[in-house]
Amino acid sequence: MSTVYADARELTDAILRDCGRELVVGLPLGLGKANHIANALCERAAQDDAIRLTIFTALTLEKPAPKSDLERRFIGPVIERLFGGYPVLLYAKWLRAGTLPKNIEVTEFFFLAGRWLRHGYAQQHYIAANYTHAVSGMLTRGLNVVLQLVAKRVVNGEVRYSLSCNTDTTLDLLKARAEGKIDFKLIGQVNSELPFMPGPGDLPASEFHAILDSMETDFALFAPPSEPVGEAKYAIGLHAASLIEDGGTLQIGIGQVGDALAQGLIVRDRHNADFRAAIDRLAPGVSGRVCAPFEEGLHGLSEMFFEAFLGLIEAGIVRREVDGAALHAAFFLGPKSFYRALREMPPDRLERIRMMPVSFTNALYGDEDRKRRGRPKARFVNNAMMVTLLGEAVSDGLSNGQVVSGVGGQYDFVAQAFALEGARSILTLEATRHNGKRLESNIRWSYDHTTIPHHLRDIVVTEYGVADLRGKSDAEVIAAMLCVADSRFQDDLMRQAKDAGKLPQAYDIPQAFRDNTPERIARALAPLRDKSLLPQFPFGSDFTGVEQRLIPALVRLKEVSASPAALLALAWHGLSADDADDAECLARMKLDAPGTLRERFYRWLLRGALRP
Repeated sequence: MSTVYADARELTDAILRDCGRELVVGLPLGLGKANHIANALCERAAQDDAIRLTIFTALTLEKPAPKSDLERRFIGPVIERLFGGYPVLLYAKWLRAGTLPKNIEVTEFFFLAGRWLRHGYAQQHYIAANYTHAVSGMLTRGLNVVLQLVAKRVVNGEVRYSLSCNTDTTLDLLKARAEGKIDFKLIGQVNSELPFMPGPGDLPASEFHAILDSMETDFALFAPPSEPVGEAKYAIGLHAASLIEDGGTLQIGIGQVGDALAQGLIVRDRHNADFRAAIDRLAPGVSGRVCAPFEEGLHGLSEMFFEAFLGLIEAGIVRREVDGAALHAAFFLGPKSFYRALREMPPDRLERIRMMPVSFTNALYGDEDRKRRGRPKARFVNNAMMVTLLGEAVSDGLSNGQVVSGVGGQYDFVAQAFALEGARSILTLEATRHNGKRLESNIRWSYDHTTIPHHLRDIVVTEYGVADLRGKSDAEVIAAMLCVADSRFQDDLMRQAKDAGKLPQAYDIPQAFRDNTPERIARALAPLRDKSLLPQFPFGSDFTGVEQRLIPALVRLKEVSASPAALLALAWHGLSADDADDAECLARMKLDAPGTLRERFYRWLLRGALRP
């Protein structure tokens, strides 16, 4: 039976007494970290250099950090409202400040995207690993403690704890412990906001060595707000939605494309004529798309469970059951409304959501025949940062070796797509991005870092269409990729391919794909926008109405910030704007009564950015 503690420092004493001063601690990815226990261990190690503390984790969640005065004015109140009660992880704070004690080591196999770029320690201690290989990495490092945030429930007088948001690696570690491959202490910290999820993560107290359960260590869950979905993301989502077969299996990666895809599937099911018309406008003359409403429905199979999946379940699209569940997932993360919906969901509906180990969701090994039967017509949809003309995907790092995020489960799902009959891997990306003053193509001739190699190329989707690359020759692949590139970069990309001898000199891009511009996408989506079928936040938002109006204006400001001429033009535009239309926005940004020349200039800029 586990011992229950009310004080994290007393629990730390017990851990040191039972496990010794050489501690190799596993913290779950993302939400499931036991922050107070981790912080107490860090404090104790900082006070006693005889303690050697190694932390193995991924996706350390941190409050957003504003980079400019305008960002601070906008995001400051949001941070306080959404993250004010979330306890900062000391190891992350010390890493940021460069004060991590020498007897504490922190390694991660997945970063919060972009947050640890150019940070020497984090980059040097990053471990490159597929999500399914993370457990084996912990086994080789002598893991002896796992700290996990848990939900608590008393059933017929018996206390039970749910691994809730992070069954991913913990269930696989418990299996390894049961098989005698490793010996570690599982330590839980109870959180009242964490939903109690049914399934294999529902554990008796006897599985835990100790539990921290106190009102003083309860805290508000990390709840990142949903981000707005723009036109390029919606175009990508609609294209991808036309590749999902009824009766199939769906995995979606994190981000706005996931929201766009889910909303696209809802439009396809509920507003089918509008969906078909939109696909015809986005991809005129292209055949082979799947546009019918859903009769059988889909089964969800995803390492990450987030709000878009909940929207698909509520819409009745994710409803095909496998072993009694409509969705199998390995971890979850989302806004406050998402956690609340899970906490308040009736038991019979919650039973249809099954949290599983990552070895189940991301791999076919173990009970393979059963997994194959449950995963027909699988579509694995994930994001990339760049894709080369030869179909190599760049999703986790840069050419100089800097890691942006990590491979996570992307390779797992790409490999699974090739291993399953009738399955496809779909990698999505916007065709361009702004880099300071320059617009750059995300489709490259080549790049010095690869996440998914060209021999595993399958389907690539941009806002301009679908490039089906599987089984194609290099020249055919290049031709397909050119057709989904932005037209402002097509000629240069085609020239590079020809110079390399990979494309016939006489080849030219078909005229039908020569109008790949944002303006064409805007025209194609306008009818759906007019019918309110492509909302900025398809599954709700923790931002207020005023904040939702400010977001696109601030994005516009960021895009022009590298150009003094563009900033001055925007400010000039703002001089003639009507104050009455913008009063709430100006007040929210504390620019309703500017006291300095800088604040007056900010006011003009913001008013200009709020204009169409």
